[in-house]
Amino acid sequence: MKFIDCRGLACPAPVLKAKDAIDKEGLDEFTVIVDNEAATQNVSRFLESRGFNLSIDQDGNEYKISGKKKEEKECQVCSVEDTEHKIQKIMVLVTSDFLGRGDDQLGSKLMGGFLKTLKEMGNELWRLVFLNNGVKLTVEGSTVLSSLKELKDQGVPLHVCGTCLNHFNLLDKLRVGEISNMLDIVTAMQVADKVITI
Repeated sequence: MKFIDCRGLACPAPVLKAKDAIDKEGLDEFTVIVDNEAATQNVSRFLESRGFNLSIDQDGNEYKISGKKKEEKECQVCSVEDTEHKIQKIMVLVTSDFLGRGDDQLGSKLMGGFLKTLKEMGNELWRLVFLNNGVKLTVEGSTVLSSLKELKDQGVPLHVCGTCLNHFNLLDKLRVGEISNMLDIVTAMQVADKVITI
């Protein structure tokens, strides 16, 4: 089995190395070694999205994520396409914990109203991605957690930048959403029909 040493590498490098192992080397079994929780979650989620079974061994601050490709089966749901009405996939990129510029107190209220109203987009709201100061909306103490949990409960995926959480020392305070990485975010932007940045 091949070992890919990603200790000391910042996001999204560990995920990109795992992607290369699959796409360029054609590996269906390998182990990625990382040295932080965010990289562990990012690599794990990426491998799962590529159809790998996982096992994770932790030794202090070191994590070994071993992946083995599952046998592929045809997805019946994926092969069905609605030809009458294609729902648009809109991704909302939240880059701040305030909406607009000027008064921060007003900006905070506006952001709360915006997130509460997003559900009116219905099925077209495909996912929310939180970057930079936007990650502060997803952590303990945020005033908009109930609105975000409501969106999550309605099936809207919430992706939160792991590098940003690490930067603000908020990784252990995440209360809603999944830790994400730049590869996930860029790939989602490619797949989305429209990206709205606030």
